[in-house]
Amino acid sequence: MDAQGHGQADDFDPADQWVFDPNTGSYELRLNPAGDSADITPEDRPAPSRPRSRRRAPDPEPEPTPPRGRRRAAGKPGKPAGPTSRRKPKPKKSKAKKALYWGSGTLAFLLVGGSVAAYLVYQHLNNNIKKIDVGENNAAVSDGPMNILVIGTDKRDGKGNEGYGDAGSVGHADTTILFHVSADRTNATALSIPRDMITDIPNCTTRADGTKKFIRGEEGVRFNTSLGQEGRDPSCTWATVEKLTGLNINHFMMVDFNAVKTLSSAVGGVEVCLGKDIDDPKSHLKLSKGRHTIEGEDALAFVRTRHSVGFESDLDRIKLQQQFLSSMMRKMKSSGTLTSPSKMWDLANSATKALTVDTGIGTVNKLKDLALNLSKVDLKNVTFVTVPVVDNTDGATVKLDEAKAEPLFAMVRQDVSLTEVKKKEKADKAKQAAKLKGPKADPANVRVKVLNGSGRMGAAQETVDWMQNSEGMLRSSNGGNASADLKKTTLEYAPNQADQARRLADSMGLPATALKEGTEDAAPMAEMTLTLGADFKGAGTPIVAPSKAPKDIQRVEADDKSVCAK
Repeated sequence: MDAQGHGQADDFDPADQWVFDPNTGSYELRLNPAGDSADITPEDRPAPSRPRSRRRAPDPEPEPTPPRGRRRAAGKPGKPAGPTSRRKPKPKKSKAKKALYWGSGTLAFLLVGGSVAAYLVYQHLNNNIKKIDVGENNAAVSDGPMNILVIGTDKRDGKGNEGYGDAGSVGHADTTILFHVSADRTNATALSIPRDMITDIPNCTTRADGTKKFIRGEEGVRFNTSLGQEGRDPSCTWATVEKLTGLNINHFMMVDFNAVKTLSSAVGGVEVCLGKDIDDPKSHLKLSKGRHTIEGEDALAFVRTRHSVGFESDLDRIKLQQQFLSSMMRKMKSSGTLTSPSKMWDLANSATKALTVDTGIGTVNKLKDLALNLSKVDLKNVTFVTVPVVDNTDGATVKLDEAKAEPLFAMVRQDVSLTEVKKKEKADKAKQAAKLKGPKADPANVRVKVLNGSGRMGAAQETVDWMQNSEGMLRSSNGGNASADLKKTTLEYAPNQADQARRLADSMGLPATALKEGTEDAAPMAEMTLTLGADFKGAGTPIVAPSKAPKDIQRVEADDKSVCAK
């Protein structure tokens, strides 16, 4: 290898390898790759007295002569100028900008946060991620609301998991949270689904190793059997949650016991609060009353304990999990985490190792895009809520409390926040709601044509029968099927039909957003057009979601630091 660097890798620039050392009066050969030096400013360069490799240039007398092929830069007579690199150094990123890159994804629920470290170590982190084909390949980020299914499995395999879960178990949906993010990214709702809730599991199809396998559903079984049992994979839990809530899921993330241990340690511990001493031999949790910062085995014991809190039920365990996850999110978004490269590296590495995801977010770049998109949500507008249930007669399971659950699901489906959000959003809602205020026409004067875009057979005729027989709207008619299915029901009307629209909206429980007013008045006998969407649940069932969540549901605000388990 000569002074011009023959034999070096293609990304080595020979011009960057020779540096004049005024202490020795000679040029010295530096073998640092150009990629290593590109981010080093002149003041950060190593002192010339400790080069990695040294070689004198020929003919050092009477003055140093640059290596062959190099020109002396213009300078003072008799003084050689150091060589000028042909490659400009990259500007160093500020600490604030690095923190933005590293930490901007921390709100993508517990796990996605660390994945933004892909900017630095893409290939390493990419190889960590495990993928499962669930038959959906949704874009990582999409317009409108997003629903991400987070599954914690109690599968025992994996280093350090020998003391947990059921021996020989293939794993269940032990902890399941549906994370809903609003279309405008101002708020989010995390629905915790009790593992012992009795529900129906629909038919599903798994695709392990590219081979499709049909798995028959079951009725009246524990929710946690939607995963692992009978060969079910996350696609079956996905289908079960969609059937239960009526929400369309975009992505799933699945983790095992190690995720809690490694992630809690990666952020330097998570603060939790206990309202009494706990000594649970089953979960191995032993903590005194008060606040503690826990990580590793203690963190896992905290989210798994239930025999020493409340009524020793899974619902009490969910309260602990919600407290822990809220605190974890606050810690992940704190400046101490965001500005620490070592913590962010640990977090990124731990998160991606723990993750199993759908193919739509099966790369670090896709996870990073999702994380950046979801990080817009402010923690003060994130609410954890438990799906309402009532005790079953067997004393070991619970049943869905439909009277409370359906209004809650309707709020989430229609993007109604469980927390107070921006003033602008309130103003927009008030302006929209004004459409429902004003005089209402007599039912007999309401003229409307009903189209079926709900995907439900016979929905239009069902609605017309209900309007005529129950609501006295005799001038309603069946317009057949819409040209395409719609997600949401709409009512199109002219300005001079506003009183009719308000009457129909009041009878059907239509939200203000469903009303689409035209710009020109209609003829006296013209009909309005009501197009039923996927949100139509049946004639006489209000389409609009309630503005407030049902009372007495279990909930935790993500930014509430005062929560203390009892």
